Amino acid sequence: MSSILVLEDDRAVLHVVHDLLCIEGHEVTPMRSGEGAVAAIEAHAIDLVITDLIMPDRHGHQVILDIRRSHMKLPIIAISGDGDLGEQGLNTALLLGANAKLDKPFSREQLISTVSAVLH
Repeated sequence: MSSILVLEDDRAVLHVVHDLLCIEGHEVTPMRSGEGAVAAIEAHAIDLVITDLIMPDRHGHQVILDIRRSHMKLPIIAISGDGDLGEQGLNTALLLGANAKLDKPFSREQLISTVSAVLH
């Protein structure tokens, strides 16, 4: 399967996403921060990035821009759960180069289908 980098500062969400993707056979690199995302991509030969938008150290929009500077074709899924602000942020993430978006909370089926669609 694929190698997926998951950037999420909420431990519970990170744990659930990690477990769901592992069950599907993916290799998952979890990080609770956006700092060092590009280095992690290069160190782990990542096939897909899933990034939260609201993180304390590095906003997801900046992470997307950082990735696009060095990895133009790497698929990115942006996730956020902050209501209307989250929807606006997710739409901005698409404009900045994310390939797909997911509103939190999302179901297992939504996560798996979005990951499958972006990887294929």
